[in-house]
Amino acid sequence: MEISFNSDEFQNGMELRKFSLVQIAKMTNNFNGEKLGEGGFGVVYKGYLKDLDTYVAVKQISKASKQGIKEYTSEVKIISQSRHKNLLMANGSLDSHLFKGKTLLTWEVRFKIVQDLASALFYLHEEGDHCVLHRDIKASNIMLDSSFNAKLGDFGLARLVDHAKASQTTHLAGTMGYLAPECVSSGKASKESDVYSFGVVALEIACGRRSIEPKYEESQASLVAWVWNAYGSQRLPDVADPKLCMNFDAKQMECLLMVGLWCVHPDQHLRPSIRQTIQVINFEAPLPKLPGTRPTPTYDAQITSEIQASEPCVSSMSITVPC
Repeated sequence: MEISFNSDEFQNGMELRKFSLVQIAKMTNNFNGEKLGEGGFGVVYKGYLKDLDTYVAVKQISKASKQGIKEYTSEVKIISQSRHKNLLMANGSLDSHLFKGKTLLTWEVRFKIVQDLASALFYLHEEGDHCVLHRDIKASNIMLDSSFNAKLGDFGLARLVDHAKASQTTHLAGTMGYLAPECVSSGKASKESDVYSFGVVALEIACGRRSIEPKYEESQASLVAWVWNAYGSQRLPDVADPKLCMNFDAKQMECLLMVGLWCVHPDQHLRPSIRQTIQVINFEAPLPKLPGTRPTPTYDAQITSEIQASEPCVSSMSITVPC
């Protein structure tokens, strides 16, 4: 699929290296190499740059992709302006280890992954010239290098906004199970909605379960609802990933679960900032106090047009399922 664009679309001073199709084919073994991920926009391959002796992510946009010039340009701009050790590519996605049995991640590795992800999100939200709203934080977009350092990837849905504004009204975009309630009802992305997605991933890491599991009965299908019910029943330790066989730091596990629930609070105004989240994860601040019963999220009934918008929203379930 060919994409043409005006070079003026990119900001002056951006250091972009261009590659020919022949060079790209060579670094990806003619697009037959290892796949790092696959989604609505296309496939991401692992590539190797011999002259720099480094591995890179190569995104091949599919013919059926709905990513237009605007989205493509935005993704290139954001990635080129982002310089952080926990951004960009690595080897293998978090979900392949958590849910597909690629490797059993130890608790030490899991807790470090959460810290890495929080650091990357803090950089996007607070440390650049503009606030970057990622809008699609999920386990399959978190890549792990050979040392299991976490790298946040896939900026196909990301948006640059002013720090003073830090929110954007747009078509519904993201992945069901990771979407904040207010995104479902209004399509409005914000720092708080990114924090919600971060919280879901934190719970997945602690529990070893996907955000939505249709195979479970209704009361347990939503990871967020299931963990909050366990918290309200004073059974929070019971939700720890059984594959860990109790080999984890109990204090860290409680911290991660509580922070995860705090981040997925249905009321966006009662969620922490990523800065506050990091302080608790690093045990520099006390654990949050949360209600024993999960507050009920509210949805705008008129959201059909948002779901059918041109930007992708990956979902195989009704939006009435608790996020």
